[in-house]
Amino acid sequence: MELVAGYPFWLIKNGLLYSYPKLLENKKSDVVIIGGGISGALTAWHLIKAGIECTVVDGRAIGLGSTCASTSLLQYELDIPLHNLKKNIGDHKAVRAYELCGDAIDKVINIMHEIGYTGFYKRKSLFFSTHRRQKTFIHDEYLARKAAGFEVDILPGPELHRNYNLKAAFGILSEKGATTDAYSLTHEILQYCIRNGLKVFDRTRIKTIDYNKDKVILKTNEGCVLVANHVINATGYEVIDFIGKKIVNLDCTYAIISESEAEKNEPWKDNIMMWNTDDPYLYMCYADENRVIVGGRDEPFTNMKTMHAYLDKKSSLLEKDFAATFPGSTIKKEFAWSGVFGKTKDSLPYIGNYFKTPRTFYALGFGGNGITFSQVAAEIITDLLRGRENRDADIFAFTR
Repeated sequence: MELVAGYPFWLIKNGLLYSYPKLLENKKSDVVIIGGGISGALTAWHLIKAGIECTVVDGRAIGLGSTCASTSLLQYELDIPLHNLKKNIGDHKAVRAYELCGDAIDKVINIMHEIGYTGFYKRKSLFFSTHRRQKTFIHDEYLARKAAGFEVDILPGPELHRNYNLKAAFGILSEKGATTDAYSLTHEILQYCIRNGLKVFDRTRIKTIDYNKDKVILKTNEGCVLVANHVINATGYEVIDFIGKKIVNLDCTYAIISESEAEKNEPWKDNIMMWNTDDPYLYMCYADENRVIVGGRDEPFTNMKTMHAYLDKKSSLLEKDFAATFPGSTIKKEFAWSGVFGKTKDSLPYIGNYFKTPRTFYALGFGGNGITFSQVAAEIITDLLRGRENRDADIFAFTR
């Protein structure tokens, strides 16, 4: 399944960072991780740290699925506001999901420090509304986050304009957030893990999987056989190729990055990241060289031909969205791209086992919190593999 159209900035900037072999012989492994994107990399890191022997396989070159198209925002906020999520799944589970994403930001940054990766920035996050009728909505969300222990402030329209030149009615400013480069981070995590015993094979597509009570047998397109005690599926939106249950609706999202304006001052105060209350939402963040990333304009995914066809139109609309949000300011896009992403019915990922696929765990960080949920999934699955109880596993289970 093709997941990306256009020219993702991180891939253009970094190129093919490392080469990995293709699997050309039969092998055994305690754990096989299917998927070499950020989800698979974080899972491998946790398993290696736990002393669990594992192998990563990916049908593409490493990182060339959804990971290279990610705009790499690290946020604790889910696609659904906290006060609405509490109504849907209950106070405890909703708050805990937000807390786990908040903790995941710190834990991913700790991993970056440990492997010597410096391509990240801690940033505040602004959730804003351009609609005066949403005053109560913003206030309810502010109170929900405040009660959950998050450092937040509510900002009125004049302050938003004064600090950020933003045309908005209300906003919630959060202290916790970060941005990174998921594509290069994936490679650096895998390189660290390889030095500590991980095996990685790309261009190795799994054709069939035979689930047994005592082992899992995977066969590649080239006819090679991988025998594993357990499998972790970190294929993200391509999971529909492995299980029959419909757990996700696929959309396509669009993003642009502006030309470098390194000679100018920063585009707004503190280089915060921002996203609005619209559905689909518009989001913006700062990148190196005074570039600005703008994303949104989501559409239901139908086929790749349509996604490619819409790219020029959507990227032009994103330029206009930016100009409307920041009166008197304009940007000129340099690169534009689109990617497939998924939404679940409750905006939560699916993590854990599925009864139809024995000895297999899933790390499926759907939605806008793919990186932070991947970290959450890696911790939960590592516990489950080691026979340890994880108190948060039920929140994201297939049986919920």
